[in-house]
Amino acid sequence: MVTAATPTAPRAQRADAQRNADALVAAAKKVFAESGVDAPAKLITDRAGVGVGTLYRHFPLRSDLVKAVLSRDVDDCIQAAADLSADNAPDVALELWIRRFTEFVGTKRGLGPALHSGDPAFEGLPEFMLGRLNPALAGLLQAASADGSIRPGVDADDILRAVSHLSSSSDAAGNAFSQRMVALLIDGLRAAPRELSPRAE
Repeated sequence: MVTAATPTAPRAQRADAQRNADALVAAAKKVFAESGVDAPAKLITDRAGVGVGTLYRHFPLRSDLVKAVLSRDVDDCIQAAADLSADNAPDVALELWIRRFTEFVGTKRGLGPALHSGDPAFEGLPEFMLGRLNPALAGLLQAASADGSIRPGVDADDILRAVSHLSSSSDAAGNAFSQRMVALLIDGLRAAPRELSPRAE
């Protein structure tokens, strides 16, 4: 009986290629945060420990690499929602996730010019990211609202956009301000909504 040989070499090549891609995405995340999306390719490849040719095999366009970095971080944020929910009370999980998202937005400041540059490669990407994050945050809000630890009726998209705007500063003072404002936002979620008095005629 003739049996086919086990294709170990192609499998090993695929594993090596995946490791290289992962290393490039991790390196690009750090380089983009430090030097912006226009940083020289060699900065990224040196940090990843691969050659420039490997970079362009995996990510032929700079926009491909930017989108890979963003996608990886969005995946991490989505997973964090599940992990935090499993280990914390609903309101604590919500607060920790919002702070995590604040840090996510802060580290993406250098990507802002690219995302809003009008480049067709990035068209709709900010809205796509918020759309993917919305269900993760909505689940946290629903759990915290159900046990009475936050006010009801809070929209996930409103929180995502509010944090994004509050975290748009690009210097140390702006970052400290962002953290303070997000803390106030979280406190506001815990406060009971006030019934507005009717206006006097």
